[in-house]
Amino acid sequence: MFTGIIEEVGTVSRVQHSGNASFIEIQAKKVLEDVHLGDSIAVNGVCLTVTHFGGGVFRADVMNETLSRSSLGSLTNGSPVNLERAMAANGRFGGHIVSGHIDGTGIITDIKNDGIAVWYTVSAAPELLRYIVEKGSIAIDGISLTVAKVTDTSFSVSIIPHTAAQTILSTKKTGDTVNLENDIIAKYAEKLMKPAETPKTGGITMDFLAKNGF
Repeated sequence: MFTGIIEEVGTVSRVQHSGNASFIEIQAKKVLEDVHLGDSIAVNGVCLTVTHFGGGVFRADVMNETLSRSSLGSLTNGSPVNLERAMAANGRFGGHIVSGHIDGTGIITDIKNDGIAVWYTVSAAPELLRYIVEKGSIAIDGISLTVAKVTDTSFSVSIIPHTAAQTILSTKKTGDTVNLENDIIAKYAEKLMKPAETPKTGGITMDFLAKNGF
């Protein structure tokens, strides 16, 4: 589990694609301080498993399903990426619950300065927007952010200077693709509500009484 608080920006040093899967190598510092084989590191919000590390670089395999659902397939040598280690049991919970399992991608449609803040508007599919609400949480490229506005086709967030400086958001431009992960609590709530919304069958009805001579 992650919290959406980016620890550092790493740099892709190698990407290799094959028929069934790919692997990616990333230069980093902080996330490698106590790394072990099998550890989870979120790369632009995607939970990946460390399969090799050394010399300031770690490697992770990327399955085709992950490539198709996220923006990782567009990474090339030199691409900057957001990095976060899995949350430690004794760590502070600074953002919101982020699983590292991307729900889909969005497209940045507008970037607008507002004093020291910057507004980003992101278009997304209806199946993603259904879980996005004003003042709720959303993970964009692994960054825990608060939703400021929602429309039928997009949502907007306001980025403070610190977030821009500590993540790759400041490198984004209109038309770029970003990874999106909805708040898992919204999806659980929807699933729990479905039984209550399903019409009940059986029991005593007027038709039942008539058929039994009442």
